[in-house]
Amino acid sequence: MNKQAMVLGLGQFGMAVARSLSARGVEVLAVDAEPERVEQAAQFVAVARCFDATDERELTSTAPKRRDVAVCAMGDESREGSIICTALLKQLGAPRIVARATDPLHERILLLVGAHEIVNPEYEFGMRLTTRLLYTGVLDEVPLGEDLLLTELQVPRSIVGRTLMQLALPKNFQVTVAAVRKKGGGAVVAPNPTEPLNAGDLLVLVSAPGAVVKMMERLR
Repeated sequence: MNKQAMVLGLGQFGMAVARSLSARGVEVLAVDAEPERVEQAAQFVAVARCFDATDERELTSTAPKRRDVAVCAMGDESREGSIICTALLKQLGAPRIVARATDPLHERILLLVGAHEIVNPEYEFGMRLTTRLLYTGVLDEVPLGEDLLLTELQVPRSIVGRTLMQLALPKNFQVTVAAVRKKGGGAVVAPNPTEPLNAGDLLVLVSAPGAVVKMMERLR
């Protein structure tokens, strides 16, 4: 049986979440008060409905308790609405509620009224973009909880031709190479500690936040 999700609020963020979940085989119920957005989402989700997600009667009819996850993506358009919607989802027994916050106060309130997880896509993207702007070899960063970071890094020129054994990244920088993508979009392979690194190779690194930045500074 496919997983079931509901996405409430179909702005840019909510629409992207609904589309991505649907593409991965999740049965998505998408909700928004704007008919144009609902019509757009109806092209790729299982069910699209047009109503105000703060309407308790309408929200009850969607049976949040039976959904694997409910995403309240209303942040930008209505902070108050997102708080009410999150509280209603909790009251209606939604087993997992992911709510979008726009600032720290909003986040605290959403947690108090029942959200299990908070996302702030603008803040998170801004933090990821900052590293990419400062260090051109960093292609992407993905948080793995609060204390781990997954980083995709193009092999710096300063270490081309050297091996992972020679670099001793875990010892010197507390950075672990989880995988290597060979240059030119090649296969992802397990790191070989004795094989020289090539220009154009991509390293997939696991580290504490800030560790890769310190490594890049020292390897310049």
